Amino acid sequence: MLLSWIVFAPLVGATALLLLPGGDGDESRAKTIRRVALLTGAATLALTLLLGWQFAAGELAAGAGATVEGGERFDTGMRAVVDRPWIPAFGIRYFLGVDGISLPFVILTAFVTLLALVASREVVQKTKAYYVLVLTLETGLLGVFLALDFFLFYVFWEVMLLPMFFLIGIWGGERREYAALKFFLYTLLGSVLMLIAMLMLYSASGGSFDLLHLAAIGTGSVEGQAFAPSFQSIVFWLLLVGFAIKLPAVPVHTWLPDAHVEAPTPISMLLAGVLLKMGGYALLRVAMPICPLGMEAATGALCVIGAVSILYGAFVALAQTDFKRLVAYSSVSHMGYVLVGLAVWNTSAATSEQELDLWRLGVSGAVYQMIAHGITSVGMFYLVGVLYRRVHHRDLTKMGGLTGRMPVYSGLAIVVFFAALGLPGLCGFVGEAFVTLATWNYSPTLTGFVAAGVVLTAGYMLWTLQRVLLGPEYRGPQGESLRPLDVTEKAVTSALVVAAVVFGIFPQLVLSQTEQPVEAITAAMAEAFDAYEAGGASE
Repeated sequence: MLLSWIVFAPLVGATALLLLPGGDGDESRAKTIRRVALLTGAATLALTLLLGWQFAAGELAAGAGATVEGGERFDTGMRAVVDRPWIPAFGIRYFLGVDGISLPFVILTAFVTLLALVASREVVQKTKAYYVLVLTLETGLLGVFLALDFFLFYVFWEVMLLPMFFLIGIWGGERREYAALKFFLYTLLGSVLMLIAMLMLYSASGGSFDLLHLAAIGTGSVEGQAFAPSFQSIVFWLLLVGFAIKLPAVPVHTWLPDAHVEAPTPISMLLAGVLLKMGGYALLRVAMPICPLGMEAATGALCVIGAVSILYGAFVALAQTDFKRLVAYSSVSHMGYVLVGLAVWNTSAATSEQELDLWRLGVSGAVYQMIAHGITSVGMFYLVGVLYRRVHHRDLTKMGGLTGRMPVYSGLAIVVFFAALGLPGLCGFVGEAFVTLATWNYSPTLTGFVAAGVVLTAGYMLWTLQRVLLGPEYRGPQGESLRPLDVTEKAVTSALVVAAVVFGIFPQLVLSQTEQPVEAITAAMAEAFDAYEAGGASE
């Protein structure tokens, strides 16, 4: 029941807000709405921390590896499983579970959402509708990371689409309608492709939406059932395009800069901190274990796409003069490491166990990169928003000299940006280091491109800090508005700085939880490929 409470607690809070009178034009009503929203976000975070505590202490019962009608389930160490019939006529179940991969994303979602709610004090119009949409969005995000039924997963995936569309389209900047529509169309395209893949899997499996059962079939664990290699390739590419849009990867990334630039600061925080993680998580949870042969055949293409994303995002970020657009393109670059880390599976090597361990290093690095980016990107977008509220522009050519005017802001910004560029001892270093090391096993040439991305990242991050913080004086308009951070701004930024430092010094907080499920997924995929090779590579 704990997982159900976590998923639907934000929706309960949104329902409570609907029963309250609107806050427009009445400051006391608006404050009540904000307090209820903040209380809901805090309660949800508390529930996720309780889940994490119980998971680490081994107090959650295992329960997703049992056999089901028509076969078995793929076991990655699922805990606290909730499995109930939902639409029995089509085999659709209300099926939730948490393992060491999904747990960090659940906690990250609740943490970032609470910070976004705190940062939402700038929203003064249609406050009730705004907070209802944010809390509904949180339910969709949490559901994606906990759903184990493909149909339920798809429902939660779609639940987040409309709230984000309206949050950008109503409370965004001057070109908000364009950015919201572009986001909607790209996401809808991905959803259609995912729907086609889901129906193909449902038909080929004999009528199952169970993600763990589908993974068992895909990895060859169900006797008498197997997905043909050509079928796996088709399904994998359908899922890949749908998930890559969310990642985002080049060339399906173009919605992201527009969405970020036009979205209000709290929504940019949610978009960068959580929504972009859905694509990488879905690849690891859905596409890879269900279609291991399709994944193996596509590793070369995935590595190329990931490397291009890393370098393209970094070069375009270097060319930006809009502070927020620069941070948006940095996300494209950073998420490229996720795709590379997942894809460096070298099946041609002789020492297969050693090569498998190196691939696991890449997968673990990809997961850690997503968590670290969820911290640093939120911090960067919030710092951009703090500055924009004061001077009402984001032109890097008209900034400078903030160290003397806003010393606390400057100190916190240095930590956040250094974490984003991968400074050792901060959270951004671990994932990039793991992925870069793992790429050498796959291709030394690829390692050169990935390492070049690290250098370029340091270049544009340091240049940004130089343009914003250093120099003799501020060069832009409304310099008189450069007041020090207030208590709320210090609290939000300090929470992110503490997270960046803690996860940089103690990476085992995440890696100790992800180790077992990553090993289970990669081992099962490798066994499926070996069995396919041993069988003569026939359909």
